[in-house]
Amino acid sequence: MRSVWADLSVSAVVAGFVAVLVGYSSSVAIVFQAAQALGASAAQTASWMWALGLAMGVSCIGLSLRWRLPVLTAWSTPGAALIAATQGVNLADATGAFIVCAVLIVLAGMTRAFERVMDRVPMAVAAALLAGVLARFGLDAVLAVRTAPLLVLSMAVAFLLGRRLWPRYAVPGVLLAGVLVAGLQGRLALQTVHWAWAQPVWTAPSFSLAATVGVALPLFIVTMASQNLPGVAAQRAAGYATPVSPVITTTGLVSLVFAPFGGYAINLAAITAAICMGREAHEDPSRRYMASVMAGVFYTTLGLAGGAVVGLLAAFPRELVVTVAGLALLGTIAGGLATALKEEAHRDAAALTFLVTLSGLSMGGIGSAFWGVAAGSIALAVQHWRAPRS
Repeated sequence: MRSVWADLSVSAVVAGFVAVLVGYSSSVAIVFQAAQALGASAAQTASWMWALGLAMGVSCIGLSLRWRLPVLTAWSTPGAALIAATQGVNLADATGAFIVCAVLIVLAGMTRAFERVMDRVPMAVAAALLAGVLARFGLDAVLAVRTAPLLVLSMAVAFLLGRRLWPRYAVPGVLLAGVLVAGLQGRLALQTVHWAWAQPVWTAPSFSLAATVGVALPLFIVTMASQNLPGVAAQRAAGYATPVSPVITTTGLVSLVFAPFGGYAINLAAITAAICMGREAHEDPSRRYMASVMAGVFYTTLGLAGGAVVGLLAAFPRELVVTVAGLALLGTIAGGLATALKEEAHRDAAALTFLVTLSGLSMGGIGSAFWGVAAGSIALAVQHWRAPRS
């Protein structure tokens, strides 16, 4: 077996950095809103960033090295939105709810209940789900031309030239081009970053029926349906046979450890994971796990420097971030669509899954990823149902 250092590459480091950049910049504000909605102080909010950064870093590094697969974790973004909309729950009760949610995730993994559900999702539906989740980032990159045409078009040119001349380093070239153009335009506000190490703050949990019903159960449902489900689908669509139950169990245990410090829920990533699972991370699929390992290193670093996270990410123009994400995911989106539409018998269900997922539909606090799978599964059941023979 090759050594870990032999599998490390520049493209893997860049893919890990881009994944973390996209993950943090796209949803860190929601996490801050969630902490503030519970009445967290500035020190406690910084502790949330410390806990979430370390939880994601430890799980990414540990799971990726254990299985030699690109297993990327993330905080539950819909979970943060749910917490941010919560009223009448204090931080202690919410911390107790985080612990209950973590225990439920552990049970879902240890009993293999979640894995059995995922085994029933056809590949065409899983691939369409992945494409639908990621296509939004491609659209955002295109729409960014309206507000920053020179920046976005320069990055697009760098991508096309990179794919022609140095395919393995196309995404690093895009990132470098974006930083250079943004710098020349004076749009990199690095001087506003105030470096400071985050300190963990323990919040003693208290348990109440109201917080369990109003926070823990909804948090568990949206984390499993809107995050872990597309996360597993992304792994399978990329051709990786990631062991579902041990990974889900691990994310629950990590969430349990960091919950008192603000680590409300950790789950499998889908969008950012696709960056680490694509050919931009490495031409050899067996070496792409190092991109997730490096993402774990960056997660850990940002967690330790939680006080500077917001300022650092705010230094990059939004258009730069969305364009890097959209171009980095282009190959994965195309591959997902090709797999989803490959079999004619499954095309209607795959197309329906793709459209519902892409729509961003949210009902009952559950995001479009779940409803996309539900729509595709129902379509398959109706089209291919056969009455049992007597």
